[in-house]
Amino acid sequence: MSYQVLARKWRPRNFHELIGQEHVSRALVNALDQGRLHHAYLFTGTRGVGKTTLARILAKCLNCEEGVSSRPCGVCGTCREIDEGRFVDLIEVDAASRTKVEDTRELLDNVQYAPTQGRYKVYLIDEVHMLSTHSFNALLKTLEEPPPHVKFLLATTDPQKLPVTILSRCLQFTLKNMPPVRVVEHLSDILAREEVSFEEDALWLLGKAADGSMRDAMSLTDQAIAFGHGQVRREDVAAMLGTLDHRHVLALLECLASLDAASLLAEVATLAEQGPDYGGVLDDMASVFHRLAIAQMVPSALDNGHGDRDALLALASRFTGEDVQLYYQIALQGRGDMANAPDARTALEMTLLRMLAFRPQGVPRPAQTPLPMTGQAEGANAPGAQAPAPVQQAPVQQASVHQASAQQAPVQQAPVQEAPVQPQQAPAPQPAAPATEAQPPMADEPPPWATEDVPQDARDAGFRDVAQDVPQPAAAPVSAPAPEQTAAPAQAPAAPSSAMSRLSAAFGSAPAQPEAAESSAPQPAEMAAPQPAEAVPAAPEAAEAETSAPAQPEPAASPAPEPVVSKPVANEPAVAAQPMPEPAPAPEPAPAAAPTPAPSAPSVDGRLNHAAWLELFPSLGLGGITRNIGAHCLVEHDDGTHLKLRLDPAQSAMMAEVHQDRIRKALAGQGVERVLEISVAPLPEGLETPHSRRIRLLGERHVRAVEALRADPHIQSMEQQLGARLIEESVNSFEPDDF
Repeated sequence: MSYQVLARKWRPRNFHELIGQEHVSRALVNALDQGRLHHAYLFTGTRGVGKTTLARILAKCLNCEEGVSSRPCGVCGTCREIDEGRFVDLIEVDAASRTKVEDTRELLDNVQYAPTQGRYKVYLIDEVHMLSTHSFNALLKTLEEPPPHVKFLLATTDPQKLPVTILSRCLQFTLKNMPPVRVVEHLSDILAREEVSFEEDALWLLGKAADGSMRDAMSLTDQAIAFGHGQVRREDVAAMLGTLDHRHVLALLECLASLDAASLLAEVATLAEQGPDYGGVLDDMASVFHRLAIAQMVPSALDNGHGDRDALLALASRFTGEDVQLYYQIALQGRGDMANAPDARTALEMTLLRMLAFRPQGVPRPAQTPLPMTGQAEGANAPGAQAPAPVQQAPVQQASVHQASAQQAPVQQAPVQEAPVQPQQAPAPQPAAPATEAQPPMADEPPPWATEDVPQDARDAGFRDVAQDVPQPAAAPVSAPAPEQTAAPAQAPAAPSSAMSRLSAAFGSAPAQPEAAESSAPQPAEMAAPQPAEAVPAAPEAAEAETSAPAQPEPAASPAPEPVVSKPVANEPAVAAQPMPEPAPAPEPAPAAAPTPAPSAPSVDGRLNHAAWLELFPSLGLGGITRNIGAHCLVEHDDGTHLKLRLDPAQSAMMAEVHQDRIRKALAGQGVERVLEISVAPLPEGLETPHSRRIRLLGERHVRAVEALRADPHIQSMEQQLGARLIEESVNSFEPDDF
């Protein structure tokens, strides 16, 4: 008996032997079992996925001598004849060779006659998209209303070429491409039955080369058996297909992970001895980078495409996510630029070297857990530290809750009157009062901000009973406002009516910022406006809690509030408009904010130490790769003439003489003239480079901003009443980045 190829020998005989088309077989099986049969079916899909096989199985189900069923017996005369391709009532038509309308008319002339042997006369038209327009028109009427004993089964690889009138008359089923995993499983089963020894890696090569077609995979397997003298081995299959050994690609990735440019070029030289397709090498590398990204994000979804799943999982741990994404993009760009390169090998080498040269150095990520805080004053010193105000206003309110007794109405109007009382505080956009500053209200001498801030926050938050007692202690430090505040109850009912409309004004004016302004003394003039008012509360506890103590000695603002208190009393209706006309006194404390010292170059005995390097680096004015190299250096030695910096080995690929010269000139511009030497060596543990210091400070800024928002009474109210949720990743700090 002549040899029968694997694709024909192992063609599925029923729906349950069909591979990879469960969505189609399920619909047809249910239709057959329920007797809901259509008169025309259209099967579409790429070559070798089972279109003709499905049509023959369906014809067998319709004409089996055991009856119409989704499980044909396979042993009756009709089933055997259909399998052998000699059943009379199964008319197979090759539309590619019979495209004329005369051929279609001749075919349709026999439709009216009853089947000769079977139950149905089945017309199987393969590559139906090849029919001419006139042939389609001739087929329309019969395809729409055929005789009850006729079924049409159409198959095509290009359904877009079919007229919509044909598509609307058929049930269309789109067959899927075969994934390599399914191909390997099927080939393993067939080769085991054929008693042919094989290597699984070789089957993966065949599955990839089949490109979704099971018939192509079977044909390639036949060829591999012949090529390997009855065996299917990886080396033989790779030689037969002319593909690159996958181990070379993994070796290139190993060199990239090790940041070893010399080994990388040596591996390319070894690869060049085989005369590979360099474009295919980049394609394979891009494919591996794609799988590495999957291994990093969803390890369980990584396939065993080349039998290298374990190797890729181990390799994925050596790359960062930024590395993989950048390398993938560079590989694609290098593949597109290959046509313009002098030769293909040069294009490959330049692409690989570009991956090393532009390797990302890490991206700071938002801190998910609180970082060690260096002090409350650091959050207030930053000009952008406006968010912490609500953080500390809440405890101030709670402290005054226990002190309140019986003057709710005056307290609610007090913020309206006293917002102009301290004109320096009205324009202050920085609400930042540390927790230690909330303690002065409990002392014997109540500070003036107790009369302003507590009513303001209590009114906005809706806690009217919190500030009933606040005006009474406020009368002691402020000379005149005590009697004038008694007239405020007349306007008390009007305050809560527009509380939500003045929500932003409450954040902007921030009456509770005498202490915040104290901590933010080394800020611009607009931030220094609240500083004169902080001299009124003589609270030593608050002064100790603030790291920026130089702002405290700026008093002489207490007499200003007294004459202004009478103005809001006279103009009681102007509640929200009063804080706005008061920015005029703001320039007075501006000189206090002026002494903001620019970072100088600290040194010890004229020599540059590491602490001085950290402070000096932001003012060097470096940029680009030069800045990145300097940011990863630390001072190893300085004798006053020679300065030696140590560079992180991870940045050595970008090091060049031009960058060292730029750093030397930048240091000379800051008064540090040295003979500069930069060595590459592992950095000691515990020492920060300018880069790591910036990442730490960014994380601390983010934590402070998140804590400030979470402690804000308005946000707490929205979380409790409206079920709102703060997304930490979306929080941005307004503190300036001085790096």
